[in-house]
Amino acid sequence: MSSIAHTADHAHHDHHENYLSKKGIWSWLSSVDHKRIGLLYLFTGLAAFLVGGAFALLLRTELKKKKKTFVDERTYNIFFTLHGSLMIFVFIVPGIVASFGNIFMPIMIGARDVAFPVLNRFSYQVYLFGIAIILIGLVDPFKWFGGPADTGWTFYTPYSTKTNTSVITMTLGAFFLGFSSILTGLNFVVTIHKMRAPGMTWTRMPLFCWAIYSTALIQVLATPVIGITLFLLIAEKFFGIGFFDPALGGDPVLFQHFFWFYSHPVVYIMILPAMGVVSEILPVFARKPIFGYKAIAYSSLAIAGVSFIVWAHHLFVSTLSSSAAVLFSFLTYLVAIPTAIKVFNWITTLYGGQITLKTPMLYALAFVFLFAIGGLTGLPLAAPAVDISYHDTYFVVAHFHYTIQGGTVISLMAALYYWMPKFSGRMYNEKFGIASFVFVFIGFNLTFIPQFLMGTQGMPRRYYDYEPMFATYHMLSTIGSYALGIGYFTTIVNITISCFKGKPAPQNPWNANTLEWKIASPMPEHNFHEIPTITEWPYEYGRDGVPRADQKKGA
Repeated sequence: MSSIAHTADHAHHDHHENYLSKKGIWSWLSSVDHKRIGLLYLFTGLAAFLVGGAFALLLRTELKKKKKTFVDERTYNIFFTLHGSLMIFVFIVPGIVASFGNIFMPIMIGARDVAFPVLNRFSYQVYLFGIAIILIGLVDPFKWFGGPADTGWTFYTPYSTKTNTSVITMTLGAFFLGFSSILTGLNFVVTIHKMRAPGMTWTRMPLFCWAIYSTALIQVLATPVIGITLFLLIAEKFFGIGFFDPALGGDPVLFQHFFWFYSHPVVYIMILPAMGVVSEILPVFARKPIFGYKAIAYSSLAIAGVSFIVWAHHLFVSTLSSSAAVLFSFLTYLVAIPTAIKVFNWITTLYGGQITLKTPMLYALAFVFLFAIGGLTGLPLAAPAVDISYHDTYFVVAHFHYTIQGGTVISLMAALYYWMPKFSGRMYNEKFGIASFVFVFIGFNLTFIPQFLMGTQGMPRRYYDYEPMFATYHMLSTIGSYALGIGYFTTIVNITISCFKGKPAPQNPWNANTLEWKIASPMPEHNFHEIPTITEWPYEYGRDGVPRADQKKGA
């Protein structure tokens, strides 16, 4: 791919001088190395994922039968808020972009670090500070701030401004998390514009980097809106200024407009990096050049752009005029076009390929399947006449999870297995990887397919209790959630144990062509001894005798 063969050899001989060589907690917390900061984001996010997932299992356990199982209504709302807030704000939003984006994007463009290393460390510190404040608001065991928040992760007014729980503490934490997201996005935009290696043109840049770039633009442009919104919420609560409270002359629907103006683009902060991961994995394990490179790259920018003008489809039942509903329905269908372009190009890439079904590939294929279902089930919700019936039902819950969990979380699992040999220098256990995937895939569908069916029959979301006709669906969904939990837990265990006791990884176990696979495993501290000069496209697979992903060169 480039003139870095001597650099890779040099790095291989100096493998003891890698970014993991320095030991001690302080060496991690004080580091400005983008790889270490990315791993810190990854570890922190996965910890939040495990805690948020535990509360999801508690919610499903409560719902496995009618009436009270083990918690009352208020505790259920607190658990729901804990689950949603940790998963969305702490895990999924920073998710792939802050972890794998930090670790690999600079290497993939041939840079030694991000443009602003100190700012990168500061953004993680702000992220930790925001988490601490959110946890105070979510837990508040001594009721110093009114007790644990129970508003759900959307903070909808007027309840969020009327309740005496610690919702304002939680919103303040979310404010700091948003600040961290802006700093990360700004850093990545500048890095991609200014620090690409010689020869790394826009049309030679890996698709993962295109996805990170598009995501960073959304982070910079959309996140300030939610920051201002949360500030207004705090100002109304403490100073009695009527922004959203009708009694003070405000409008609660205004909060919904502000919230979703950010929160729909944030869906693509979650999804676009996941699409980038899949765009890297599929050609490697299919041994084919990626089909429609430019279409996939430019569709990332198109998704980022259109995401800003579709927010009001969340407000079809919230005083939106019929003409505005028609307009936003059309715009919502419009965003499906660049998404469909990606899916069709991925499928075409697979067609006729020499597919190797390793664990990363299994998760990547699952992403294509599950995300396609999530996207297709979003189309009925884009039609106002249908959305009126499905709005605030379990149909929306299932659609949301097929998109976000079937998209972002599944793709993050793919990224974990795909890049683990590179960031840890060790291989994972393949058998445990496949076994955990089976639990995840079956458990996921068993959890959420019944929720689609419930939604079509009118089961409201966020409810503590339900009619007897939904009992079987809830039981199946709960059983599925247990299988899903087993799958994710065994995945984390497999990765953790393998990072310490796995077999030493070769430099390039997948025979991939992007730059991170041209340097030693684990990566050298400063990535490259010499900045590489890029001369080739990164997706030349299946040509000139390039071996399959499970074969050694010359074998």
